[in-house]
Amino acid sequence: MKLIALTGSIGMGKSTTAKMFAEEGVPVWDADAAVARVYGPGGAAVPMIAELLPHAVTGEGEARHVDRAALRAAATADPTLIPKLEKIAHPLVGVDRQAFLAKAEAEGHDLALCDIPLLFETGGEKRFDAVVVVTAPAEVQRARVLERPGMSEATFLTILAKQTPDAEKRARADYIVDTSQGLEPARAQVREALAKIRES
Repeated sequence: MKLIALTGSIGMGKSTTAKMFAEEGVPVWDADAAVARVYGPGGAAVPMIAELLPHAVTGEGEARHVDRAALRAAATADPTLIPKLEKIAHPLVGVDRQAFLAKAEAEGHDLALCDIPLLFETGGEKRFDAVVVVTAPAEVQRARVLERPGMSEATFLTILAKQTPDAEKRARADYIVDTSQGLEPARAQVREALAKIRES
């Protein structure tokens, strides 16, 4: 089974592109959804976060979960927490991903896709047979992001500063999907990438 990584900066249309791969029959694992699972009710990270930051865990019994807004606020106030939080979350997210890949392989899929926003930032691209980068011109990206509820120019620039520049992502990609021309041209690029990955 060949593994595809899908990545792209904020506002590039990555979630929409991931759905297009799913519509083509490729099983898709979403890193953000996996984080939500490990932090959510009954999630494996909950007791560990409770030890590190008791005020960032809320709810009782099976409903006990990590309050991600409180977690973000704590990490912003004290950046030394970030590596500690990563040490908790990353292995658990890795276990979630491995379980997904084992299931996809057992079901006989020839391809599986992992949607990972911070792929290059974490050096994760080495684990994959192909890397697909979702892109759009900077002005399209900015307009899309600023349409989001609660988003400001300052927040957008802060997020952007933490991400590998789009030009570098494109240079390191095996395949590129440009979402600025609309859904059908993007879908055609997804199909073309899949055909080439299957042939390779």
